[in-house]
Amino acid sequence: MDVFHLRRSCPGWIARLLRPPLRFALYELIKEKKHATDDELLDILGKGEAYSMNELNKALLDLEILGTITVRWVAKEKRRVEFVEAAAAPVRYAE
Repeated sequence: MDVFHLRRSCPGWIARLLRPPLRFALYELIKEKKHATDDELLDILGKGEAYSMNELNKALLDLEILGTITVRWVAKEKRRVEFVEAAAAPVRYAE
């Protein structure tokens, strides 16, 4: 029996333990799309699993602290999440 069928037949709390960490799924999704709003991310991620806005906020904060994304307010209740490309090393000029 594979994990997909196991998750369907097991109780909800076990299914939550078997799902991958949200920050990894968010990182891959934002890396692919380059930018999205928090509502779009919740809709895309909500198709497979039900995530709360609180879980999304915690994962976004983790990724922002790691420096892999930036989060900016677009409207009062909407945020834009952008992927941060690896920054080039600073250029040192000879004196």
